[in-house]
Amino acid sequence: MRTVKEIAAAANVSVATVSRALQRPEIVSEKTRKHIHDVVRRLGYTPNALARNLRTARTRLIIALLPDIANPFFSEVIRGIEQVAHESGYCVLLGETQGSLVREQSYADMVAARQADGIITMSPRVPSIPIQGRLPVVNACEYVKDAHISSVYVDNVAAAGVAVDYLLMLGHRQIAFVGGPPASPICVDREQGYRLALQRAKVPAKPALTVSGDFSIEAGERAIESLLSRGQAFTAVFCANDEMAIGAMRALSARNLRVPDDVSVVGFDDIRFARYTTPALSTVAQPKNALGREAMSMLIELLNDPEVPPRKRILSAELIVRGSTAPPRAANK
Repeated sequence: MRTVKEIAAAANVSVATVSRALQRPEIVSEKTRKHIHDVVRRLGYTPNALARNLRTARTRLIIALLPDIANPFFSEVIRGIEQVAHESGYCVLLGETQGSLVREQSYADMVAARQADGIITMSPRVPSIPIQGRLPVVNACEYVKDAHISSVYVDNVAAAGVAVDYLLMLGHRQIAFVGGPPASPICVDREQGYRLALQRAKVPAKPALTVSGDFSIEAGERAIESLLSRGQAFTAVFCANDEMAIGAMRALSARNLRVPDDVSVVGFDDIRFARYTTPALSTVAQPKNALGREAMSMLIELLNDPEVPPRKRILSAELIVRGSTAPPRAANK
């Protein structure tokens, strides 16, 4: 088996430089890092992870907790996490919680047992980790009220308001809202953004036009069926995520209502499938990759310096206008 000393000699660098290139590549120049990795590949060196962990008390493993691995929104967030993790010499373990506190805690226990260095959680809860000092946790996409936990997210109130402002600008006054789980802070904020936009336009918010869902396509379908079966009149629908918006479009089509001629639909997230619906979905685009990259960067910063102040970073969202929105039929006459 090759040793670090042999790699250092072959690369004509110090043992310390080799160790930094393998363990903390972010602090080594790209040229030196590439040269050392070329030597490592040529000589077939495999680091002894167990010995390294005993010396550094680091596993170089972080856990990314997400509530639903089937939700396509999270794929781009995870990609951003993976990109920064790989650049910095970390591996990522994905943990799907399905909203289970027991599952969340089982992953948190891995950090307490030093089987992982930290957690990026994509739910509004922070799992309990019985360790001294600052918790090695960063929250992404959602946010938590705990001032000691760093978070990265978008301003959901403002972003939802932009979407509803756009529908109002088109001439819509009967705008339904399909929200997500009421326990989720981002869902509360998106509904608040919807209501504030109506308030600014002096349009009464009708409770009967608000339906809660669970972020699934089926929830969007059920919401539209509920509104139509109760005889609620609406010319536009704003959904708290794209999957429910896609479900809403399916339900409208099943009732022979055309999008956007009869009803305009706006989603939230800009998942990859949004541009491939018929018509393509207008939506609020979250910077998904940037959310993941920033969360991982925050966690690495925290792991390297537990005294770094916690931060609440807000990224920009953008309204993407596609074919699912148009002025209401009366405005077209």
